Amino acid sequence: MVNELNALESKIAQVAGLCHALRSENRELQQRLAAVEAEKRQLVERMNDAREHLESLVGQIPEAKA
Repeated sequence: MVNELNALESKIAQVAGLCHALRSENRELQQRLAAVEAEKRQLVERMNDAREHLESLVGQIPEAKA
């Protein structure tokens, strides 16, 4: 009976340790995701700015005469 309780205690400790590790990993992944999403927003904004700039430049090109 004591051996069974010790084995159960050990398994509970393993599960608790795993839960702790998974919570830490989850927090890290959430932070990484937030950073990647912020970087994506910045890149989309830069692409939009570049597109607007290119469209403006194309509008300034004189038309070729045939």
